[in-house]
Amino acid sequence: MGTLGSSPNSRVVHEGGENDNLPHKHLSHTDQDLDAGARFVLKSKGSWMHCGYHLTTSIVAPPLLSLPFAFTFLGWAAGIMCLVVGALVTFYSYNLLSLVIEHHAQLGRRHLRFRDMANDILGPRWGRYFVGPIQFMVCYGAVIACTLLGGQCMKAIYLLSEPNGSMKLYEFVIIFGLLMLILAQIPSFHSLRHINLISLFLCLAYSACAAAGSIYIGNSSKGPKKDYSLEGDTESQIFGIFNAIAIIATTYGNGIIPEIQATIAPPVKGKMFKGLCVCYTVLTVTFFTVAISGYWAFGNESEGLLLSNFLDDGKPLVPKWFILMTNLFTILQLSAVGVVYLQPTNEVLEGTFADPNSKEFSIRNVIPRLVSRSLSVVISTTIAAMLPFFGDINAVIGAFGFMPLDFILPVVFFNLTFKPSKRSLVFWLNVTIAVVFSALGVIAAVAAVRQIALDAKNYRLFANV
Repeated sequence: MGTLGSSPNSRVVHEGGENDNLPHKHLSHTDQDLDAGARFVLKSKGSWMHCGYHLTTSIVAPPLLSLPFAFTFLGWAAGIMCLVVGALVTFYSYNLLSLVIEHHAQLGRRHLRFRDMANDILGPRWGRYFVGPIQFMVCYGAVIACTLLGGQCMKAIYLLSEPNGSMKLYEFVIIFGLLMLILAQIPSFHSLRHINLISLFLCLAYSACAAAGSIYIGNSSKGPKKDYSLEGDTESQIFGIFNAIAIIATTYGNGIIPEIQATIAPPVKGKMFKGLCVCYTVLTVTFFTVAISGYWAFGNESEGLLLSNFLDDGKPLVPKWFILMTNLFTILQLSAVGVVYLQPTNEVLEGTFADPNSKEFSIRNVIPRLVSRSLSVVISTTIAAMLPFFGDINAVIGAFGFMPLDFILPVVFFNLTFKPSKRSLVFWLNVTIAVVFSALGVIAAVAAVRQIALDAKNYRLFANV
């Protein structure tokens, strides 16, 4: 795919600027200038509030329930420090990415996709062979992870009502996949705005439940003895630290900032920052309350999913209805998160199989959309059912994917676009972020691969874990 400035399929109309000879006015994309993926999936109709809903759903998701587990490798001080640094760096990086997109939009090249930015700033090969594939891997991996986690939550509800039930995990994964199959047919990213508003309240709800349950158990005699020491030998502790960093980085990860900004109606200036403020307000409340309350209550016995700590040998430590409600909130938000991360895949499928010159809901476009999106969900559901240990694989994807997309590329794009003075604080701050997180990404990837090797003896296709 060519750059937005030169490709006939992605050329945009100039939006106007202070130094233009044209009248100062904001123009939008013309339909004939857009390929089918941009025209039908990435419609630019949203407000900054809609942007906030999309951002919140894409970042504040059920993986935040693994934060107490990450603390078991880090302890109190390092755990809280990593949470704070992750919040500051990602907010800064996402804002830089937004400024770069706004700058190019004023020059007449509004970037609608991550690979468009890479094409224009780094060159076509970077977009085609590095950024595009990594973004697809990260987003599709997130869809698989959501499907698996949704199935696990459904199974937890089932076992509460039928402790000796015979249904297997893969059956629940398939049931969740059917829900995803329906939601995947929602035509555009902008069409998800109301679902993502509900998702925002759902993440607040299950986070509040997780924190309340942790505090209840921590104050009762039912909970485990509180032990915050780091377990294992020195080697295990070192690798555990980097594994925890990968977990936290993945939890803060987004990977679709340009696609979310593409849903905003022109002019886009300043709207993304407001959306980020909405998102990070919710993020601060949820991430820190869940991480701190969960680790306080369960210490180094915190499970990979905090809700698992609410059961002791299958016996609930909180009222059964409370666990059912919390899992239900989690399942519902997982469906919204999954369909958000399907959007880059939908955009590629639409661009490949749809005809931009035909109407969006014509037979010519509806049938290919239905078939391709359904096949995409079937494949992700099959992988989730086959690989119930996908969490380990997702840690590798996070290290190789979320680190570059969310921590490294934004600062590189900013320095290459705005060319700040090498004597300036911004330049060296960006260079420091890029270097530090490049090193962390490599080490975290090694730690994640090591964890897969250690857990390999427990792997079995379609395992009922």
